[in-house]
Amino acid sequence: MLLDVIERKPESGDGLSKPPVVFLHGLFGRARNFGFFQRRIGEFKRTLALDLRNHGDSPHGPANYPTMAEDVFETLTAHDAVPAVIVGHSMGGKTAMMLALRHPAAVERLLVADIAPGAGGFQQSHTLAADLAALPFPASLNRAEADTLLSRVIPEADVRNLMLQNLRLGENPGWTIGIHEIASAMPEIVGWPSIPEETTFTGQTLFVAGGRSRYIQPTNYPEMKHLFPHYRLETIPEAGHWLHAEKPIEFLSILENFLNAPSP
Repeated sequence: MLLDVIERKPESGDGLSKPPVVFLHGLFGRARNFGFFQRRIGEFKRTLALDLRNHGDSPHGPANYPTMAEDVFETLTAHDAVPAVIVGHSMGGKTAMMLALRHPAAVERLLVADIAPGAGGFQQSHTLAADLAALPFPASLNRAEADTLLSRVIPEADVRNLMLQNLRLGENPGWTIGIHEIASAMPEIVGWPSIPEETTFTGQTLFVAGGRSRYIQPTNYPEMKHLFPHYRLETIPEAGHWLHAEKPIEFLSILENFLNAPSP
């Protein structure tokens, strides 16, 4: 499945733009959520932000991490964007890891934001997707009314603001994302598929954790080491799970240092 892509690149100096940097968003997100980082990194690197399947403007369909990784590989190949530096947050981080394990030659280096290779994470999202899919829509809806409607199942204002980007307002309102496909796929999204024992990604890998998040735990370290033997872990102390949105300057600094680090 070819995915929708937002691309930015330097106005000149094409030689500086390789390898490209690819951003993969988290659950209920979309490519444009990485706009700040695309604008900054796009000054000296070619960047691509992808809407994963069932999100943004990409097609809808059954989802699991191998399938989503193949979507990304097919899309990057079509855009002549491999090998690439892959940056993934949460669900996008699991997709990025799966891409690196299945197509290591397509990944120059890997940054995974606040998620680990294994089952877990996403907290209340497991039931949230089904609750959102069941919401009844009126004949018309403005933004304030949509916020009130979402408040039935999402008490947190910041989470509602994230979800509002996925609604079609006005006459005949509804979801623009594949909410029913996402709800059906939540066991796979929360989970992590079985990986053959011999499978590893030996490229540079950086895990970035939010200090106030519990999505990466010491119990995850052995699997991180097994699958990504050259991984490093950095923490942004005052950040939660949405670390790149909560602490964009700190996350940008870590990302720039990672991009500029010499290859081993």
